[in-house]
Amino acid sequence: MTNNLILKKNINSHTVEVSLNRPEKLNALTKPMWKELGQVFKKLNKDKNLRCIIIRGKGGKSVSPGNDIGEFEKERSSSKLAKAYGVHLHGTLRIIQECPIPVIALIEGICVGGGMEIAACCDLRICGESSRFGVPIKRLGLTMAAKELEALLKITPYAIAMEILLEGKIMNAKEAYEKNLVNRVVPDSEVENEVYRSAELICEGAPMVARWHKQFAQEILKTGKVSNKLNNLGYKCYDTEDFQIGYKSFLTKIKPKFKNK
Repeated sequence: MTNNLILKKNINSHTVEVSLNRPEKLNALTKPMWKELGQVFKKLNKDKNLRCIIIRGKGGKSVSPGNDIGEFEKERSSSKLAKAYGVHLHGTLRIIQECPIPVIALIEGICVGGGMEIAACCDLRICGESSRFGVPIKRLGLTMAAKELEALLKITPYAIAMEILLEGKIMNAKEAYEKNLVNRVVPDSEVENEVYRSAELICEGAPMVARWHKQFAQEILKTGKVSNKLNNLGYKCYDTEDFQIGYKSFLTKIKPKFKNK
C-alpha cells in the first residue's frame, strides 16, 4: 500500500491478514486509513481463491481506540466536513460487511469506537482476556451514525446497543462476550493461535458453501424473509464438483480436498 497505513500479509494460499498499521497511536483511525482499508477489502473481495480474511491492529495492544481526535478540527469540525468523512468511513464498513469471504476480527487490547465498528462488520470476533470494548462518543457530543449503528445491531440486541451508547461504559472481555459482541474469549497469549485455528477450520470447508451461507444470512437479515430465489439458490451446491468430493469423502472417511468448483 502506498502509505503503509494498512498492511496485508498472506498467511497461506487461502488466508490473508489485514492490519491497521499505526501502532504508535494505538491504530487510531484517520481518513486516509479508512480510504486505504476500503481499497484493500475491495480488491480482496474479488479474489475467488481466497477463503478467509483476518483483520487486526498492529502492535498487539489495540485494534483501534476509534477515530483520531487530532484530525477532528480539520476533517470533522462541521456537518459538511463530517458528511464528506463519512463517505469513506461508511463506505469501508459496508465493503467489509458485504465481503463475500468469511472475515475474522483478531482482537487484542483496545477495541473501541471505530475499532469496535470494524469488528462488528466481521463474521467472527475472537478476543483476549484483557481486551476492552465500548463506544464512549457521548462524551464528545457525537452520535454514532445510523449506518454505523446498523452493524452493531446485527450482532447485539437493541437494548444492549442502547446501553453501550447511552451509558458509554468501557467493557471488559467477559462482559463483551455476555453481550454477544465477541464469539470467544481466550487468554491473551492464545488469541493469534485461536484465530488462525478458526481460519484453518473455515478453509477446510467448501469455499462456495461458506460464501453462500454468508449471502443467505445477509439477505435474510436485510429483508426479514426468505425469497423463493434465495431458497432455490441453496440447491446449486448439488451441482458443484465440491459436493461430489464432499459426500464421497464422507462415505470413504477421507478428509476432503475441495477445489472451489
